[in-house]
Amino acid sequence: MTSQHAFDQKFISIRDNLLRIGQLIDVAIDRALTALKNQDENLARQIIADDVTINDLRFTVEEDCLALIATQQPAASDLRAVISAMNIVNDMERMADHATGIAKTVIRMGNQPLLKQLNDIPRMGNFARDMLKRSLDAFLARDAEAARAIAAQDDEIDHMYKAVFDEVIQMMARDPNAIQGGTYLLWCAHNLERIGDRVTNIAERVIFMTTGTMKELNF
Repeated sequence: MTSQHAFDQKFISIRDNLLRIGQLIDVAIDRALTALKNQDENLARQIIADDVTINDLRFTVEEDCLALIATQQPAASDLRAVISAMNIVNDMERMADHATGIAKTVIRMGNQPLLKQLNDIPRMGNFARDMLKRSLDAFLARDAEAARAIAAQDDEIDHMYKAVFDEVIQMMARDPNAIQGGTYLLWCAHNLERIGDRVTNIAERVIFMTTGTMKELNF
């Protein structure tokens, strides 16, 4: 087995674990939105419990990346790919934490009625899920242009978040009794906005992996 072939085989395992984490995060976000809509505390607790699997996979990817660098001593584009994978898995683990953050908010809310209908927050979540999927597709394809396009869409999530923020703040200003419920919704929306930021980080790493250029895309 050639050195390049050995590297490729080991990197496939790292890639597959990244994709598995991505699938688990997609499920976590979807379930978090469902738990919020239905105020389902049992589902929220399941999301929190399942986060352990994502954490374990994150450490597996990091350890495999370090072992690959130590044993194969990759150069140039291969080294950038491994370093990018290490950074990507860290951002992905943080996305899972944001989904867990929504679940924890659901538990805090208890039986308190939702302050408003949930149209915009689920839209934010589904948009973030789509961005995550496409960012991993760009990673697989090593497609820098696709990564740039995905990062540009983070502005849309930011605009959605601002719309939620402005509406909820106005409701809280009109009715002091809405402050607690409004705060819960703002926490949830903020977690989704942060997931969008993490996807942008992945896009930056895809560009670094393919071009060797590291540049902050949204600031």
